[in-house]
Amino acid sequence: GGQGGVSPVGGEPTWFGLGDRDIATHLVRTTMINAGYPLSAVTEALCTRWQPGVRILPATDDRMETHAVVELDGGRRAIHFQEWWVRYRGELPTERFVFVGADTAKPAPGVVEAIEAADVVLIAPSNPVVSIAPILAVPGLREAVTGAKARVIGVSPVIGGAPVRGMADKCLAVIDVPCDAASVGRLYGARRDGGLLDGWLVDRVDSGAEIPGVTVRAVPLWMTDEAATTEMVRQAMELA
Repeated sequence: GGQGGVSPVGGEPTWFGLGDRDIATHLVRTTMINAGYPLSAVTEALCTRWQPGVRILPATDDRMETHAVVELDGGRRAIHFQEWWVRYRGELPTERFVFVGADTAKPAPGVVEAIEAADVVLIAPSNPVVSIAPILAVPGLREAVTGAKARVIGVSPVIGGAPVRGMADKCLAVIDVPCDAASVGRLYGARRDGGLLDGWLVDRVDSGAEIPGVTVRAVPLWMTDEAATTEMVRQAMELA
């Protein structure tokens, strides 16, 4: 297995565990990038192999990394986000997150055009601080979303005051945003006020959430099976 066979030969630090399919994907990606292929071409090749059923575009072909500025070993230093997340479980005193390379990155081919041509722009229920924010940090992408002709609908990654998965609560705490559906929606903000959202989907337990300038709808958000997930997406499309 991948988790037992890589660390002993120095492929990954022992605190970073990956399954076999993840390792296979990483190996293909690294090999192709080292051979000179851009990430968008690598992504296309992987999609041809895995057949996800949708077109997937990376935000940029340029190198970007998320680092956390932390207090560690008596000093202040920046560490890679994966080390912060996996090795230290987000428990270190953290000042901020930095998207290294974002200032000089350019959108990957077709990304801005896809946003401009979209009927609806959906912001997935991913971590707003370290998953969505790095994408929007690529120059031109936030502007593409805020200027899109389509309505922009977000799906809350927080249900009942807790992240659906991952450590969004710890990431939100770093930027002083409470971990609740309304606060994350306000973090994105209304498009009419220079933010991102026209609509915001929250779970029924968060039905009281209000965001000025944004239409909020409460529906079941737990993606327990394919039918529940399909209904969630249908509700988002209907809100648009």
